[in-house]
Amino acid sequence: MVSPVSSPNIVEAVGLTKVFRDFWLRTKARAVDNVDFEIHPSEIFGLLGPNGSGKSTIIKMILGLLHKTRGRLSVFGKAPSDVSIKRRIGFLPEESYLYQFLNSRETLDYYGKLFGLDYRTRRRRTDELLDMVGLSHVAHRPIGEFSKGMTRRIGLAQALVNDPDFLILDEPTSGLDPIGTRQVKDLIVELGKRGKTILLSSHLLADVEDVCDRMVMLYAGRIRAQGTVDELLCDTKRTIIETSRLEPETIVQIEQVIQRCEGMGIDKVDSPRQRLEQFFMDLVEKARREQVATAGVVHGGPTARFLRGEDARGEDLIESLSREEKELVGIRPAAASEAPQPPGDEVLAQLLAEESNQAAGPADQAATAPKSPQDVESSVIDALLGGDDVAQGEEPPGDEKS
Repeated sequence: MVSPVSSPNIVEAVGLTKVFRDFWLRTKARAVDNVDFEIHPSEIFGLLGPNGSGKSTIIKMILGLLHKTRGRLSVFGKAPSDVSIKRRIGFLPEESYLYQFLNSRETLDYYGKLFGLDYRTRRRRTDELLDMVGLSHVAHRPIGEFSKGMTRRIGLAQALVNDPDFLILDEPTSGLDPIGTRQVKDLIVELGKRGKTILLSSHLLADVEDVCDRMVMLYAGRIRAQGTVDELLCDTKRTIIETSRLEPETIVQIEQVIQRCEGMGIDKVDSPRQRLEQFFMDLVEKARREQVATAGVVHGGPTARFLRGEDARGEDLIESLSREEKELVGIRPAAASEAPQPPGDEVLAQLLAEESNQAAGPADQAATAPKSPQDVESSVIDALLGGDDVAQGEEPPGDEKS
């Protein structure tokens, strides 16, 4: 069992700064400039900003791949370079660096071995993850033959193979179609509900808006805004009233009331519009119900059981108990009446019986020889008809001579 963290926060950064220098130690770029933030347990934290704003640099410092220039940074209450925290972290980089000659199963099995997972656990998690990301039907194809979207899917699977406490996703929806994007966002929300801490870095604002609890917005290495989604996006200067469809006459009356009470009119009257993402998902779902064939990536299955906290430890326990019971039965002495005779003893007894029959005389053999079914049948009939008297020369009572 993993020991509890000593710090109340998963990540703490105070005055974090990273300066890249050239060969002569001259400042070449100030990628991160005096940023302060913290990531709370069981929180989905967003790291937003345009390209070159310092997002990937902060992630690499959290992972211990880059050393900070100044400031303080802790992960699980320890230094990012501490090896003991690595097995509790899952990471999906912006570009998935995977071995091109391995297939999906071999890739997940390889990363499972790096985390010290046993064979049974690796096999079970591999099946669940491949089904979850929709790659079960191409599990034996080399990674080098995958498209970018398929590579992102297997990259996400490898980031989850160790069931991490802290999941870092750098542009997780890059290269994914709308179906994959929606699936990744649903997965992030589900993992957050389960209690996992997630750091989501993206420049796609809609993705972060849909899933994050709190976010930080970066520009030129500095934090420009931070807070919850409601705090940052709530527009306090406007009011929205939603009702069922109204007739034009009703709208005119409402506007007259607003003018009389507030001294202003209605700026715009419009019908609500469905989001393009939802329209696309409904279209695809309709095609699936009609069983339209496709050669693309299939829709991913449910979230892996071990990620939902439903790991198949019960099956392993039942199998272990059954094995122990069989071993106990095998060493327990059986009763004399129940003890089965070994096949070797049966053969030996048969050979001894044949040898004794050959050594005995003809009379003995006749006396000891088993009766045939015909002999048994004849003896029974004779007994019923009084055959013993007939054999001694006596006549049956019913046949006396007159």
